[in-house]
Amino acid sequence: MEYNTTRNHLTIREYGRHIQKMVDHIITIEDRQKRQEQAQVAIELMGFLNPHLKNVEDFRHKLWDHLFLISDFKLDVDSPYPIPTRESLKAKPERLPYPKRYPRYNHLGKNIEVIIDKALKEENPEKKQGFANAVAYYMKLSYNNWHKENIHDDAIQAELSAITKGELEFNNRPFVRQYRPSDDFRENRGGSGGGGKFKKHFQQRSGGGDGRRDNRGGGGGGRDNRGGGGGKFKKRY
Repeated sequence: MEYNTTRNHLTIREYGRHIQKMVDHIITIEDRQKRQEQAQVAIELMGFLNPHLKNVEDFRHKLWDHLFLISDFKLDVDSPYPIPTRESLKAKPERLPYPKRYPRYNHLGKNIEVIIDKALKEENPEKKQGFANAVAYYMKLSYNNWHKENIHDDAIQAELSAITKGELEFNNRPFVRQYRPSDDFRENRGGSGGGGKFKKHFQQRSGGGDGRRDNRGGGGGGRDNRGGGGGKFKKRY
C-alpha cells in the first residue's frame, strides 16, 4: 500500500494526485511533439476539474502557469503565454505604506480636520458658511452619540473658534435629537400609546364577552347546560 508520507510533494492540491503524476510523466517524454500534445491534454483536464476558473479572466493563462508550477518548472513545452519562472510566481508584493494620521483632536477624528482646512481655504462666503454649519452639526452629533446628552450651542461655537482660531462661525443653530434609552424600550413594547402587540395578544386571550370564557361563566353558554337559567339540563330534569 502506498502512503502519502512516501509520495512526492503535491504542489497544488486542488488538481489532485493524478494530475501531479500525469505532469511528472509528461516531463519524461522525449519526443517533443508528443510531449506538447500531452501537455495540451493535461490543460484540458485541469480546466475540466476546476470549472470555477472559467469565471476568472484569462483562465487558460492561469492553467498554463499552474502546469509549469506543478512540473517544478522542468516542463519543456511551447506555451501560448509567457512562460513563468520560479522568481516571478513566488515573488512577494511590495509592502504597502500604512497611512499614518495623527489627528489634533482625537474626539472629532481626522476627516473633520480635512473639512475644516478646506473650509478655511474656501473664498466663496456662502460655501464657507455652509462648511461651518456642517462642521458644527457634526460636532454636536458626535458629542450626543458619545455622551448621550445634548450640548449647548455656545460650547460648540467656543470649541470651533478654538480649532479655527475664530475664523469659522455657524449661524444655523444645529438641532440634534437627544438619545434616550427609554425610546428603545417603548418601541419594543409597542409605543407610548399602549397599542403594541403585547396588548393585542392579551385582549385576545382575556377578551370581555366572547371566547372560551363565555362558555364557562356566561349567561347563555356552556354553563347553562350545567344548571343555568334556560339550558337543556333544566328542561330535561
